Amino acid sequence: MRKLKPAALAFAAALMVQSFLPAGQNAPDKRTDEQKVLAAYHSISSHALLGYVEELSSGKYAGRLTGTPGYNASAEWLISFFKKWGIKPAGDKGTYLQAFPNPYTLVFKGDDAYLRIPVKGPGAKKAEEIRKFYKYEDEYIPGATSGSGEVTAEVIYVGYGITAPELGYDEYQGLDVKGKIVLMEREVPISPEENPDLFKKWRPYSFHQYKLENAVAHGARGMIYNYGPITNPNNSYREGFIYTHVGDAVVEDIFAGTGRTPKDTMEKIQKTLKPRSFDTGKIFTLKNVTEHHPEGIGTNIIGLVEGSDQALKDEVIIVGAHLDGVGSCPEIMPGANDNGSAVAVMMGVAEALAKLEVKTKRSVMFIAFGAEEQGVAGSDYYVEHPVMPLEKTSVLINMEGPGRGDKISVLAGKDFPGFYAFLERANGTYVHREMSADSFANIARPRQDTARFLWKGVPGVTVGAYGIPDPYETYHNTRDDATLITPEIMEDIAQMLFMAIVDMSDEAKLPFRN
Repeated sequence: MRKLKPAALAFAAALMVQSFLPAGQNAPDKRTDEQKVLAAYHSISSHALLGYVEELSSGKYAGRLTGTPGYNASAEWLISFFKKWGIKPAGDKGTYLQAFPNPYTLVFKGDDAYLRIPVKGPGAKKAEEIRKFYKYEDEYIPGATSGSGEVTAEVIYVGYGITAPELGYDEYQGLDVKGKIVLMEREVPISPEENPDLFKKWRPYSFHQYKLENAVAHGARGMIYNYGPITNPNNSYREGFIYTHVGDAVVEDIFAGTGRTPKDTMEKIQKTLKPRSFDTGKIFTLKNVTEHHPEGIGTNIIGLVEGSDQALKDEVIIVGAHLDGVGSCPEIMPGANDNGSAVAVMMGVAEALAKLEVKTKRSVMFIAFGAEEQGVAGSDYYVEHPVMPLEKTSVLINMEGPGRGDKISVLAGKDFPGFYAFLERANGTYVHREMSADSFANIARPRQDTARFLWKGVPGVTVGAYGIPDPYETYHNTRDDATLITPEIMEDIAQMLFMAIVDMSDEAKLPFRN
């Protein structure tokens, strides 16, 4: 293990900028290995990292939905840097790309979501009604894999939309939803944290795809999904089935006058594990304009800095971040913090390691995953088709949202204390940020790339940032832009990871596996 002394920082920086030789003369490099490492450490710049985020979140990539021309263009942009830095391609057939099937759906303007309220009383005409239109993004967002078309129908509340005979639970029992719109909650009525053993029985019913397919199987024409409203391309596509994500305002309006409230209804379902489905009596219109591409192809971008030690070079440390965003729905979702900031941090580490004159003994792989937002599909494909054997993968250092905050979070850090010790040492010696580690049970549906590796027995953590509240919610919407990024936290995380990787690389063994 290289023992890098913090007192050497200023000394090394001074040595690096001194050059008094006449032109044309080359002096022997008298810097120590420690000074060379510190030179690479200092080359990581918050200014450069912010520039990467600004580029990735710009309109030219249209939100980077995997499979689209915008995503492919962002992949080529990243590859250009890997080539420039001399990072070896580790994808298919000598390229940087690892391809996998990935259907996707484009969403265009022309969407609508409104409640139709009949006018009653003396003098009212039979067909007269008031239409309450909802505000895009604040109150609704089109389903990112919705079919194209329009549906007007009665709304039936179906709780979590679950039919589970083995659990004695069916929220469609006794209801006729054919041709109608179902209003549905996300997740399941059991918490994975509070009751993990029971949750495992309910887990298959927590997936968005299951909920949509079950609604279709019962004959529904549309779905109002109480989820956000956010953009989420992680769902099934069924032609002609129209669905939209909504927030509290829409749900409250649908419940109004029914004698029930959304909060009480949810609490009763969770407490009794008994369905509370009912006919709301409300008429709603959903309209979405989409185009489905079943032929879509996704890619992971994979580069490799090969280790220098013949005995250890076959072991690999993976630094990962998903390149994709949620695309346009129909407005562009920039995806600056989620997850342009993570790609930027990965790039900072990659350049520093590629240019490091004292090569790491172990190999370091950089993977920009595709389709994380579409079912965590890119990392799922990678672990089934690994470039280097999973049993030789020492650890995955994945990143999610490391660009907004003043503190560092390490999900699953407590589960791998041997690895986390390297991060603590690097942070405590060089970066000096407040940092916290959590455990990660990882029994719910996969929400990030780390989950796929953990399920294969590969040690993995997710590094992010927190501590500065957003002035407004930015998750999966148009507000996640580069103006919210904290460049300094990205630089500190990149520098911490760089020093931890250099530190780990020299160890004879990395016994992180539990």
